[in-house]
Amino acid sequence: MNAQRPPPEFEPAVFVIDGPVDPARIPEMCARLRDLCEEHPGREVLCDVGSVEEPDAVVVDALARLQLTAIRSDGRIRLRAVCTELFELLDLVGLREVFPD
Repeated sequence: MNAQRPPPEFEPAVFVIDGPVDPARIPEMCARLRDLCEEHPGREVLCDVGSVEEPDAVVVDALARLQLTAIRSDGRIRLRAVCTELFELLDLVGLREVFPD
């Protein structure tokens, strides 16, 4: 069975969080995401967090601010490659429902 891929204009854009998240990088990350949302208006953005090895409050803050940036740019982000610890941390702070499956 051949699964057909959607046309490129309907595929989600991908935003990768590469490496440790430092509070000083969050504004730059938000600016990059805003640019990506402007390049792909109305598309869902997959936020790849696979390289986040030890999630903490800074990562949660970054993700919350990235989601807010996406919403303000008429988009939304969905997380990809999320480790169990990050899911648990998002649950703990009450933000799990902010990120759709």
